[in-house]
Amino acid sequence: MKILIVNTSDINGGAARATYRLHKSLLNSGVDSQMLVQDKHSDDYTVIGPGTKIKKAIAKIRPTLDQLPVTRYKKRTKIIFSPAWLPFSGIVNRINEINPDIVHLHWIAGGMLRIEDLTKIKKPIVWSLHDNWAFTGGCHIKLDCDKYKNKCGKCFFLKSAQENDLSRSIWTRKKKVFDKLDNLTIVGLSKWIANCTKESSLLKNKKIINLPNPIDTDIFKPFNKIEARKLWNLPKDKRIVLFGAMNATGDPLKGFKELSESLHKISKRDIELVVFGSSEPKESQNFGFRTHYLGTLHDDVSLVTLYSAADVVIVPSLQENLSNVIMESLACGTPVVAFNIGGNSDMIENKINGYLAKPFDTNDLAYGIEWILNTPNYDELRRSARKKVVQEFDSRIVVKKYIELYQEVLKNS
Repeated sequence: MKILIVNTSDINGGAARATYRLHKSLLNSGVDSQMLVQDKHSDDYTVIGPGTKIKKAIAKIRPTLDQLPVTRYKKRTKIIFSPAWLPFSGIVNRINEINPDIVHLHWIAGGMLRIEDLTKIKKPIVWSLHDNWAFTGGCHIKLDCDKYKNKCGKCFFLKSAQENDLSRSIWTRKKKVFDKLDNLTIVGLSKWIANCTKESSLLKNKKIINLPNPIDTDIFKPFNKIEARKLWNLPKDKRIVLFGAMNATGDPLKGFKELSESLHKISKRDIELVVFGSSEPKESQNFGFRTHYLGTLHDDVSLVTLYSAADVVIVPSLQENLSNVIMESLACGTPVVAFNIGGNSDMIENKINGYLAKPFDTNDLAYGIEWILNTPNYDELRRSARKKVVQEFDSRIVVKKYIELYQEVLKNS
């Protein structure tokens, strides 16, 4: 069985890292897997990127060119929005030349694929949804908008007053393409996004299943807390609260504002905050206790030791599908506090391995942080955190389910 995994990048970004982990899990299980990307950062020979300097240069500017139709909406929000109109990427030609048994799409925006190109793929398609883009008129993060259930248009994210705006145009293009794709299977990485897909006007008639991302629990596992704190030069006698994401303090969807509000409401004794994914902002918060800004981390070993150094990890995002941070932290035995949104409840069991706060209620988020830090059964929380991931998300378990899916797709194609 020959699988081709297609994603915009191999290891740059949360979706890329999750996709790459699936690719490696397939290889470790003896599956002939390759990964095709527009933007290659690793030196992995099983990952295929642009082959020449010219193609690499073109790949770098495609995300910007793909955004040109969006730029005419001057009052648009900062929510990422992808028209996927840019032709001549050559990706479909590469896919068909490689000639896999199954093409497994993941995050394919950033100018990588034109929507219409999907009809030119000659093999069965499995598509894992890392965000909402596949079933919307262009937005990747739908928040509380439900226009994807109809035809989009008059887009909130574009701040458009017209029904026949760019979002309606993209929805119409997707509808024409998806109606032609008979051999398409949708994978919702969380129960939440699988349910959203079933409610969508674009994909509700396709086969939709829920399968999570895998994680290697031989890599992401508890590390000695004292040694971890020595490595990061963190105090032994403080309770460490950890928060991190890509552009952790700059992206409002990551919830740094909500985290800040909650931290101002908790008892200040014996606490220090650690932030990864951002350097210290120009206007730094004064929480009444020390804050460490670590910048961007680039390897799993750093993440494992950092999760292990922490007493609690906070994920206050305004939307999450299946958070890498939550899964990684729990695998390392560190409880997580997050809002009860998206796929968070797939991993966090309230007061068993973490705390699920009422959506966007910073008082409840603060309560959850203090509950974790002060609970007398903290060691049991840590054991339950690790157990949850080992039993349900370990790569050896999850990859078998993907192989079964591929076999079923080939049988029915």
